[in-house]
Amino acid sequence: MNELKGFIDMHIHTAPDIRPRKMNDVEAARAAVAIGMAAIGLKSHNTLTADRAAIAQTLVPQIHIFGGLVLNEAVGGLNPAAVEFALGLGAKVVWLPTISARNHKAYHGESGGISIFSPDGSLQTGMLQILECMKDSQTILATGHISAEEIQALVPVACEAGIEKIVITHPEVPWINLSIEQQISLKKYGVYFERCYVSIMEIGGGVPFDRITQPIREVGIDSTILSTDYGAASLPDFTEGYRQFVHALKAADFTADEIFTMGAINPSNLLGIQWERH
Repeated sequence: MNELKGFIDMHIHTAPDIRPRKMNDVEAARAAVAIGMAAIGLKSHNTLTADRAAIAQTLVPQIHIFGGLVLNEAVGGLNPAAVEFALGLGAKVVWLPTISARNHKAYHGESGGISIFSPDGSLQTGMLQILECMKDSQTILATGHISAEEIQALVPVACEAGIEKIVITHPEVPWINLSIEQQISLKKYGVYFERCYVSIMEIGGGVPFDRITQPIREVGIDSTILSTDYGAASLPDFTEGYRQFVHALKAADFTADEIFTMGAINPSNLLGIQWERH
């Protein structure tokens, strides 16, 4: 029995990229097929991946492959035109700024960066235009590396604007650091929390593993999705990372059904795809 059959990894960094990556798009898709996964998501900090995913899909039709857009400086930041273009090419996820986020840069001792806030503390016009652009698309809005304060301000506005699918990206990492109480307060909006295995690595924030498992227990399995956020050339490939994640969760006394819910059922519901019980 394949322990990852039917699972989904929504967060894999693949080549081509300006950073060294473990696999390219097609290699990642074939690796996922080999272990029976149901879907993968391709992510780049610098460019659209929805078009790349469409090409990979024609070469590896046995699995669902999707991409999206990260609103970093390379695509113009909070750029409604870039979002509209991405949606037209089938983007499944629009991530708010990651490495270009003002919050990310400040944590890492860098100046500048993109905030979703205007100087008066309201949401930027570009952010509101992006919500308007996305509201009928069923595309997932993911929070990227914006701050806890920005996330808390954005989520209710996004819901009011008609965004039905919201993912809080690795809330445990030190540059976001959403408390359990903050996560519980956000859960009422129907958001999902993406728990990424790379977060426990030094390269991903060095988060203690119980900083991931405790929120899963207290905030809820029903609102959790599992991803690796792997792809760095210095790490094992994402399939091995996912296996290690599953083993670590089992060692922390999560049941096979609970892990399958977080790794297969919840992300398949977000993506609108069929899942197969292992």
